[in-house]
This record gives sequence, C-alpha cells and structure tokens, in this order.
Amino acid sequence: MTEVATERTADRTKMSISDEVAIQITNMNKWYGDFHVLRDINLTVYRGERIVICGPSGSGKSTMIRCINRLEEHQKGDIIVDGIELNSDLKNIDKIRAEVGMVFQHFNLFPHLTILENCTLAPIWVRKTPRRQAEEIAMHFLTKVKIPDQAHKYPGQLSGGQQQRVAIARALCMKPRIMLFDEPTSALDPEMIKEVLDTMIELAEEGMTMLCVTHEMGFARQVANRVIFMDQGQIVEQNEPEEFFLNPKSDRTKLFLSQILGH
Repeated sequence: MTEVATERTADRTKMSISDEVAIQITNMNKWYGDFHVLRDINLTVYRGERIVICGPSGSGKSTMIRCINRLEEHQKGDIIVDGIELNSDLKNIDKIRAEVGMVFQHFNLFPHLTILENCTLAPIWVRKTPRRQAEEIAMHFLTKVKIPDQAHKYPGQLSGGQQQRVAIARALCMKPRIMLFDEPTSALDPEMIKEVLDTMIELAEEGMTMLCVTHEMGFARQVANRVIFMDQGQIVEQNEPEEFFLNPKSDRTKLFLSQILGH
C-alpha cells in the first residue's frame, strides 16, 4: 500500500468509530484447572472499531474472544456486550449470541446441508425469519462474498477459501452488530487467504465492529484501528497500527514482530 492509500484507510476507519461502547471487559480472568490462561483482561471496544489481536501461540488470544460470546466461560471479572452482562443467565447468553457473529478457523459448516441451508438455519430458528425472507437474506450475503452461484452446492464441493466466505456470509445472515474472527485464514492455502481477507476488508470499510485474531499483519495495517499484542494470558501492548509496528514499546512485542515480520 502507498502512503496515500494508508492515510485514506486510516482516515476512513477513524471516521466511523462511535463513542458508544460495544464491549466492555473488566478485570476478566480465566483458568483451565490450575492453569491461569487469562490474567486481568481490561478492554473497551467502541461501536465501529476494528481490532486485530496478535501474539504467540498459547497467549490466550482465541480464548479471550471466545469468552465474549460464552463459548468459553470466564471465572472472574465482568464482560458486558451491547449493554448486556455476560453471566450464567441463559437468556443473556442467547441475546448476546444473536448479536455477535463468529467465524472460526475451521469453517464449522454443516456438511449435509447446502450452502443456502447453512446460511438460513439460524435466521429461521433463532430470529424466526420466514423461510423465503431468510433465503433472500442469504442470497444477498452470498452475493456480497461473491459466491451466489455456490448456493445449492454442499460444503465439500467448495474450496477452503469459498467455505470460509460461506462461514462469513452465514454469520452476516443473523445481521450481527459485532463480528469475531478466530484465525480465519490460518487453515487456508496461501492462494485462498487473499479472497477471505478481501471479504473482511469490505466488512471493515462498511463500519462493522470487528475483533480479529490473526497473524496477517498486512490486514492489521490496512484495516485495524487498534492492534493488541497478547502474551502469557495478558494484554501486553495496544496501539494504532502505525505506532504499534513502527514503535513497539514492550520487548516482548519487539521480539514477536521481529519473528513474524522477519526483521
């Protein structure tokens, strides 16, 4: 990207951030048995903000975002999503999951359902959307991710990149206010990564609130308002992309960037 393009992207991403808080995490801790996997996590995410979370394997990145929609249960601290406290109340969990889309590393599509059926399942059953309307919504988002012609195929007939774009379309069919991405390109062949990242870039440009765990640092530079570095279950450093990459403060961040960027 040229400097001018980078400035335009930065201007565009900054413009759409709201003062409204989308996610508030306060002193959140999580253990697996005796293993303290997340330590005193404090994070405020504003509506329209795009955050990239990076760090070495085992640093707690995926566990943190999985706590936001209760795929993982935290033991201490508070998580508030869209003004709703995430606790053991099943109604609260259901409300939050209806508003928070999730895209996983391994697609998680139902192999026995067509692409269209995969995309309409949740709107029909959770949102109680009439089938015809759900199919219209699904075709809209399949067109958005540039695979409307795959609607009547099964996941096994699609490439990995196509399946991941279906997974994104499926999440969007619930019209979520927040999207979580858990290493969405790490299971893909290199030539398929770009098509998925391009889809995510379009989402970002439309102002979707996004948290993305990824090692795609080019994506972070282009899309993120903020880059967070985690290590050993803690948020070590967070900053705007240019400052994060050009002037990292922590020695752990510097070491990570030197390894992943090769300098």
